[in-house]
Amino acid sequence: MTVSPAPTRPTAPGFALLGTVQIVLISGITVVSVALPAIQDELRIGGGDLALVSTAYGLAFSGLLLLGGRLADLYGRRRVFMLGLGLFGISSAAAALAPGLTPLLAARFAQGVGAALAAPSAMALLSVLFPDPHRRARATAVWGGLAGIGATGGMLLSGVFAEWASWRWAFGVPVIATAVAIVAAPRLLPADRPVRRARVDILGATLVTAGLSTLSYGLVESSSGPLVGGAALLLAFIVVESRMAAPLVPPAFFAAPRRAVALAAIVLGSAGMATSFFFLSIHLQRVRGLSPLLTSAAFLPYGAVLIGTGAAAGWLLGRFGVRIVLTTGLVTASAGLALVGRFDGALVAGVLVLPLGIGLTFAGATVAAVADVPDEQAGLAGGVVNTAMEIGPSLGLAVLVSLATSQAGDMTSGHGFALGVAAVASILMAPIAALLPRTSRQETPLDKRHPTRRRTS
Repeated sequence: MTVSPAPTRPTAPGFALLGTVQIVLISGITVVSVALPAIQDELRIGGGDLALVSTAYGLAFSGLLLLGGRLADLYGRRRVFMLGLGLFGISSAAAALAPGLTPLLAARFAQGVGAALAAPSAMALLSVLFPDPHRRARATAVWGGLAGIGATGGMLLSGVFAEWASWRWAFGVPVIATAVAIVAAPRLLPADRPVRRARVDILGATLVTAGLSTLSYGLVESSSGPLVGGAALLLAFIVVESRMAAPLVPPAFFAAPRRAVALAAIVLGSAGMATSFFFLSIHLQRVRGLSPLLTSAAFLPYGAVLIGTGAAAGWLLGRFGVRIVLTTGLVTASAGLALVGRFDGALVAGVLVLPLGIGLTFAGATVAAVADVPDEQAGLAGGVVNTAMEIGPSLGLAVLVSLATSQAGDMTSGHGFALGVAAVASILMAPIAALLPRTSRQETPLDKRHPTRRRTS
């Protein structure tokens, strides 16, 4: 006699809600990219201040992600998720209405704070929505590709509003999306209790937030002072955490080689994606003479491939396993970077191959990074993965733009050289990923775990 399982809450609507929020949060990084000249003209600000408009969101976002993830573990994932969404929505409205530079910078920074609370909480809620580890692994694989979709979507929105309306309308989309999400979340997301009560590691949180923010600022501005200061703060954070009874980030969290390689792959993938966006945007407007709108439209195929790869990621993971998906992604991303770096007739092929590789890399690496994480550290894991996703663009732009400008010759050849270096880094990571030991059931293809498994209604 077969006992029917108890009815459960439908997971598809909840996952759709969380995924949409993740896309909107990531799009906040790039949503002003194409519109920066319009912002500069309207607010009459200089180039340095304009750079702060672009980076204020990312500095707060990347610096506070670890704390946001830990708060989700300690005080409830849905609760922190909705708190972060509320702050993100309110600050998005403030950015749209900002009368000058200072209010706009404050709003952008507050957006980043809200995103740092919501993003790791959203990822941690996957374990509540999908208690079955196999379904959770497939959902996590799809989740890994959402960052690329969000970054591409932000570029598209930026170009559309810069061309046809006002840059201020670009902040209206997050306001609407967060309002809908806050209303729907109590109905679609299961309430979870805090995993365990503990005191927040205030000293560790302060050190890592200040260290990551300072380091990111130094990378963006190519300034040695913030770089040294950020590195010193992070070193102090490591020393403090090793002596704390309840650290913000337990040192053992990074002990698994699989997790370290997965996080490195996420950094490489996000660095390659952000740098290719940056170089392509410049090339299409300055060399090919495209308008902001057409420049944004040129990324439509990129976004379409990311969406298709994300939709297939769960099936690919179940069919081939994490190692093959991750290794294939790194190799394909390397080929895409090399093709884009040619800036000739191969550019079209590169714009299609690169997002395929990036999508597979993010899918495989995200699953590998969170595999075997204890439930009480799910929020922390989400914070760490998102931190790697945010550090990558700052690191990639700082290193690769410097390499590009150091080369003799025209701008295009320098950009091509820098993307070639990124392609080499990606291909060198591929054999390391291929040789990782398989230590988790989530990393084994489903077909090998259940050779006779069949779909049931």
